[in-house]
Amino acid sequence: MLGIPGLDRAAAVGDLLVTMVRAGVIAPLRPDKYLRIMSAAQREGLSVTSGFAMSAQRCPDRAALIDELGTLTYAEIDARSDALAAGLQGLDGGAGTVGIMCRNHRGFVESLVAANRIGANVLLLNTSFAGPALAEVVEREGVDVVIYDEEFTATVDRALADRADTVRIIAWTDAPDAYDTTVEKLIAANRGRHPAKSDSSGKLILLTSGTTGTPKGAKHSGGGVAELKAILSRTPWRTEKTVVVVAPMFHAWGFSQLVFAASMACTVVTRRKFDPEATLELVDRHQAYGLCVVPVMFDRIMALPDDVRRKYSGRSLRFASASGSRMHPDVVVKFMDEFGDVIYNNYNATEAGMIATATPADLRAAPDTAGKPAEGTDIRILDDDFTQVPTGEVGGIYVRNSSQFDGYTSGNTRDFHDGYMASGDVGYLDSAGRLFVVGRDDEMIVSGGENVYPIEVEKTLMTHGDVAEASVIGVEDADYGERLAAFVVLRSGGSASPEVLKQHVRDNLANYKVPRSITVLDELPRNNTGKVARRELQDLARDS
Repeated sequence: MLGIPGLDRAAAVGDLLVTMVRAGVIAPLRPDKYLRIMSAAQREGLSVTSGFAMSAQRCPDRAALIDELGTLTYAEIDARSDALAAGLQGLDGGAGTVGIMCRNHRGFVESLVAANRIGANVLLLNTSFAGPALAEVVEREGVDVVIYDEEFTATVDRALADRADTVRIIAWTDAPDAYDTTVEKLIAANRGRHPAKSDSSGKLILLTSGTTGTPKGAKHSGGGVAELKAILSRTPWRTEKTVVVVAPMFHAWGFSQLVFAASMACTVVTRRKFDPEATLELVDRHQAYGLCVVPVMFDRIMALPDDVRRKYSGRSLRFASASGSRMHPDVVVKFMDEFGDVIYNNYNATEAGMIATATPADLRAAPDTAGKPAEGTDIRILDDDFTQVPTGEVGGIYVRNSSQFDGYTSGNTRDFHDGYMASGDVGYLDSAGRLFVVGRDDEMIVSGGENVYPIEVEKTLMTHGDVAEASVIGVEDADYGERLAAFVVLRSGGSASPEVLKQHVRDNLANYKVPRSITVLDELPRNNTGKVARRELQDLARDS
């Protein structure tokens, strides 16, 4: 039977309201408090950071952020962000585009909120950037102000060598008197002031991971209530809970967890640098309801000695959500066996937002799945002719949802077909509707005319008892076009030789999928979000 449009819309609205009531977003509050919340939303506009202003009205005295400097309430962050925003407006030349190169701490949060309140474009910069890459991004995006931690001074100096007019502001320093312009000094100088209302609304510019080249800037204006509903329907977020966020906040995933926690009036606990034992200690000390990580952080936690890890219970956790790279199935199972069925694996893209979520039940059934499509998201698996492939067959992953990707700052955009955006990944759907990501479409290796997806070889290598991690890349070859080169990290006590590992692959896969070379490393090179830095592996392969 065909649905009646009006009834369908009413049902959708009703379902949204039920979800928001269950999560505590809609709760019994005094009418005057609701009026103040709506007034804050109207004053700031529905932006990526408006949750901070709204939560400052909902629960002003609740702890909003706990970092290594202490605790700030929502009211304090609101006032401090206003002061910083007023200070940014007073800068010579203005602040049309603000680049933020900070680790996880209050300086990052307040700079983000303040820049957004004055209608500036906000560019989140990777803290692992080298000078040349930073210089290229800053020039391309036309950055007027860079807010950064003291430790990145040499990198910023190199990047801004030819941009004398770009304003520099220190966000974190152990020697505040050494700098004329810092976030704290701007807040102190403008305390009690409010920024003038901006006539324009700035864009958030998130950088793609850039594991194989200079990251692209992706402009976003948010996914609205549909994205809120999608998150709440799959992951058990609740308002006014405590969430430990150790995923890097400059990255799309960590950023989304920060702003979502603020919209839910949650307390965000964080620290500048990830440490596996310190993370478990934060969870237990603050009785955290949620934990937000990138997958490699699960690896580091489970690599702790058993006696260290077992000092912490983690039993307050109701969810431990991750995104940003592939999770290791054995680590997923081991973590849930020890800390409970709380892992939620999110398949996101900087351009497409949330695509799929794997619940603990999904991960118990298939630990390497990316999950089922998020609510409001349609996924198609298409071949090169844009024809849907049968269940279980590999093709390009195409997505349609409400995430408002506004194109790259270069003016380019993603490929679309029939309203579906190419995610840039290849994968397949199983008979239960679960998505499996095989790899990037540009990572496929063509060796001797045969197509090889690195992830298949990586998974096979990791079934060997001596292998802890593996990464496979394609290297130019005069005879075969490309050859497979593998890099592995052995488990403690592991002694398998490259020849033994080649034979292991040969015993399980077709001969053309056996790497020509296997190099044993102490660790795989990774960026700050935990993704393997394939460009560095290419350099190693060429030098070997």
